[in-house]
Amino acid sequence: MSNERGTRTIHGGTPESAAMLANVKRAMAITATLNRLTFEDADKIRALFSELIGKQVDESFLLIPPFYTAGGNEIRVGRHVFINQNCTFHDLGGLDIADEVMIGPNVSLITTSHPLDPSKRRSTTIGKPIVIERNVWIATGATIVGGVTVGENSVVAAGSVVTRDVPANTLVGGNPARAIRPIGSD
Repeated sequence: MSNERGTRTIHGGTPESAAMLANVKRAMAITATLNRLTFEDADKIRALFSELIGKQVDESFLLIPPFYTAGGNEIRVGRHVFINQNCTFHDLGGLDIADEVMIGPNVSLITTSHPLDPSKRRSTTIGKPIVIERNVWIATGATIVGGVTVGENSVVAAGSVVTRDVPANTLVGGNPARAIRPIGSD
């Protein structure tokens, strides 16, 4: 079930929940194969990532394994996207990555969460979209949670936890991430 803000709620024991689980199993099989490849296997990596997301990625796409996801079919990537090693993308809520984006190692893009109410936590999964706009750099070890848009040309500093939208042309950092300064032509 979805609502007008892009939030997707999946309750356990439903056909949608069964489909989500089947997709997780599919993604794990594909990423297990992808994660046995090396940097020199760029064409095979692109082919497997294309299979994972259900759409052909551009020849300029570059990913260094290992890579982890809990779905894959809700990931969309643009041209000249670079994903460094050991990244985790949970994409149930939708994950849009625009052109020219650089993602550092150990970055987590997590669109999924659970209700705060303990009685509902194990039976409900909530997905909220993440949008990464053009020419963004997400540095090492950053985490971005669902419901966030990172604006064009922005930089997310290493180790940051992004819980709110990032304006275009802004350096953010910290936990929770806050604007540090505007980014302009130097």
